[in-house]
Amino acid sequence: MSKYPKVKNQELVGTYPAFVKSGGGYVWDEVLEYRVWCHPEDGAPDIDEEGDYYYFFDNYEEALQFSEDTQGAEPPLALILQEEYIGEPEPGKYIHVKEERLTEWPADFLTRPRRTSSTIPDFFAPDAPDNRIQILRDLH
Repeated sequence: MSKYPKVKNQELVGTYPAFVKSGGGYVWDEVLEYRVWCHPEDGAPDIDEEGDYYYFFDNYEEALQFSEDTQGAEPPLALILQEEYIGEPEPGKYIHVKEERLTEWPADFLTRPRRTSSTIPDFFAPDAPDNRIQILRDLH
């Protein structure tokens, strides 16, 4: 049993755009795929005219094994869907963003809460604790 979530739809793995957002948002809705980026300048095979490239996987464990076995490969990232999220346009200022986005996260960020109908409203509630962002970051 994996400590990381399954992808939303195995049949769609590999069909998502390569260039998406990176990090942010504090909550997630779905994992779409796991990715391992490879860098020829770090010793990965040069298959794309010296450009970086990635392999996609439908589970974390295979992505991790590939990453560990491949020179010039990064640790796996999770491509996630955020249907809405908590934005931070400047340090300490949080906003509720009600738009969909795809973003890559380090897989360990998946220990942060999967968004529920109450996650974001509770975060912005007047009686939320002062350390509410730390609660989201440290939730394991």
